[in-house]
Amino acid sequence: MTVYLDHAATTPIQPEVAAAMTRQLGLTGNPSSLHASGRAARRAVEESRETVAAALGCRPGEVVFTSGGTESDNLALKGLFWARRREDGRRTRVISTAVEHHAVLDPLHWLEAEEGALVHLVGVDELGRIDVEELRRVVEQDPASVALVSVMWANNEVGTVQPLSEVVEIAGAHGIPVHTDAVQAVGQLPVDFAASGVDAMALTGHKVGGPYGVGALLMRRELAPMPLLHGGGQERDIRSGTLDTPAIVGFATACELAVRSQPALATRLGALRDDLVAGVQRLVPDATYNGDPVHRLPGNAHLTFPGCEGDSLLMLLDARGIECSTGSACNAGVPQASHVLLAMGASEEEARASLRFSLGHTSTGADVEALLEAIGPVVERARAAGLTAQAGRAS
Repeated sequence: MTVYLDHAATTPIQPEVAAAMTRQLGLTGNPSSLHASGRAARRAVEESRETVAAALGCRPGEVVFTSGGTESDNLALKGLFWARRREDGRRTRVISTAVEHHAVLDPLHWLEAEEGALVHLVGVDELGRIDVEELRRVVEQDPASVALVSVMWANNEVGTVQPLSEVVEIAGAHGIPVHTDAVQAVGQLPVDFAASGVDAMALTGHKVGGPYGVGALLMRRELAPMPLLHGGGQERDIRSGTLDTPAIVGFATACELAVRSQPALATRLGALRDDLVAGVQRLVPDATYNGDPVHRLPGNAHLTFPGCEGDSLLMLLDARGIECSTGSACNAGVPQASHVLLAMGASEEEARASLRFSLGHTSTGADVEALLEAIGPVVERARAAGLTAQAGRAS
């Protein structure tokens, strides 16, 4: 039996979503065609747009369908930077945080290298929360030069929820648009686009029980980002390309289900997570719990195991049928310390000794029990392997 504790990476598709997509897959019609089949497909897309809007507190016209979170982030960051700079050449600065997902950090690095953007990554405290006063200072030193601010809703690694209302207040005082990557938040936290005050929000289907390869960028109608793709002019001329009707129907169904079940799911996952953390720390007393202990995703448990390599722990757990994540990138087979933990003040060794256990709609108490049964022996074995490796290097 597989114990799946990596819902932050992707979560199983909901049966209702699969059924809705299967019905749509049996139909033919390009939503841009004018004949009856095309009009039927267009109707399915627009009804899905209305469903997403109702679930997430925005107007249907503010929903731009994309291929997922990465495209949505790229479209918001690059599109808004280009548009705002074109309006006023002074707007060359982009402000974000040091703990963003690479779907935000990499486009920002690209804008810096290729488009002359001046990127400032605001620091975070030991809990992973943005330094709001640093953000205020950076904005207020020259507000007219800021193209946009991008701060994630909740961190994908350590689960910390950012104080977005304060971010919006600081940026909004100077008319600066705010983008947020809300990929991890929808379905686990209450998410309301209009109430949040942000101007752009990235979402994806496969984190909310929907299909891969589809998502949305919620963007206020007042904003007109320059598009990344040029073609048929679909999606407000912001995102050209033939719309994937079955995937969009599945995505909308998943959003509706996720938002409807969010309060009950958050309560259930929070209790499971607390049991998991308490159990691990009882069995491995020196394990440390990372992220904000209060303002965090209910399904996220991120722990550091001193004296272990996270990759070793992951593989040892995987051999026992328990699947989780290290939360660190691996480039060309070389383990890299988590940029999130480093930004929070962890050492390289601590950052490499961490695991993320993330819970979702299929998680049960039995999953937690299976992990607790395995974690003690696995940590012992990983520490022994580490000591053996150190002795080998010393000799």
